[in-house]
Amino acid sequence: MHPYPPELASFLDTASEDSRALIEKAYAFAKETHKNHLRLSGEPYITHSLETARTLAALRVDPDTIAAGLLHDTLGENEVTQETLTKEFGEEISELVRQHKELDSLRYQGSERYAENLRKMMMVSAKDVRVLILRLAHRLHNVRTLDSLPEEKRLRIARETIDIYAPIANRLGMRKLTGELEDASFPHAFPTEYALTLNLLKEKEGHSMEQLQAHTKELQEALEKAGINSRILSRQKQLFSLYKKLEKYDYDIQKLKDLHGLRVITPTLGEAYQALGVVHALWNPVPGKISDYIAQPKPNGYQSIHTEVFTGDGTITEVQIRTEEMDTEAEYGIASHLAYTETGKQKSGGRIGKKLQWVKQLLDWQKSNTDPEEFLEELRTDFFQDRIFTYTPKGDVIELPEGASTIDFAYAIHSDIGA
Repeated sequence: MHPYPPELASFLDTASEDSRALIEKAYAFAKETHKNHLRLSGEPYITHSLETARTLAALRVDPDTIAAGLLHDTLGENEVTQETLTKEFGEEISELVRQHKELDSLRYQGSERYAENLRKMMMVSAKDVRVLILRLAHRLHNVRTLDSLPEEKRLRIARETIDIYAPIANRLGMRKLTGELEDASFPHAFPTEYALTLNLLKEKEGHSMEQLQAHTKELQEALEKAGINSRILSRQKQLFSLYKKLEKYDYDIQKLKDLHGLRVITPTLGEAYQALGVVHALWNPVPGKISDYIAQPKPNGYQSIHTEVFTGDGTITEVQIRTEEMDTEAEYGIASHLAYTETGKQKSGGRIGKKLQWVKQLLDWQKSNTDPEEFLEELRTDFFQDRIFTYTPKGDVIELPEGASTIDFAYAIHSDIGA
């Protein structure tokens, strides 16, 4: 029986012989290095290495990054040096491990620690974004195992994850990972709000799920009748996202119209638009509530059609429609561009492309904001705030923080226009 979690085992099942050998060698090396180490939870330390690699495999990144995930905490343990890692696994993997290790050396407190943590993450990511993805995977398992830590440390890590790590994952377009980071941190960062949100959801969930199942069946039958090849996923708003929405409605969950939704995934672009026609023929669309992010993608590359419909039973449901390729992009973001294929290996080296120019912009912005408190407050209210997307008369997409005004839009186009 192999020791690998399902996502990593699945990766190995389809990997080449060389890739399997690399992952197995990295696992054996990490297990030997950590053989006398336990986490505070009492688990063998290798569990953390495997869970980090598991997340990376689920994100479908390349074998080098997964190997680095297994090895990310070996540097400096049991006399393991970078020279050792380079000799055993090559310069690229050892450099990923070294750069990740650098991020563990922070000794700041409070807002200074947050600001310096962010600065260092952006610096290494500007060279190789895979280090940032490795860091996010490492952090995810840490916040899933916060129960074993002292309360003060639990709170700090959970808040830092919600304030910095989850927003970074979101800016990378990694929606699934963003939600997982937020939901794992939520009960530790805001325990009272977590309990309230959970109770409100439980009160409404049973009836809503019954409705969602009925809607799924109804739509599936309509799509099949129209000859459209598709699969339908039902989705529920993630808990932290639900909490943020409830804040806007004074915790009246009855006012939420998008607690649950449907996602239609089609093989081709043509079938996606055909599916939209079927949805609107089946249920009346809510006026003004359709957005075509396929024709006009969001700046982070997200593509999907969103429409809200009256489903005939007194509810409004959001339906998202996209192709398989678009769904992969939406769930895994930048990681999907680092995905590995055995034929024609994708070797971007993790270099920043146009979609990651915001990393460099953030570094430049931080240089002009030397006060940690001021910088972090601006970060929360501007850079990492929920985004809205508007369009110029020429069809260019302008990205702004939620709540932005027409003046902000004008300045985003050109400072002379705003003035």
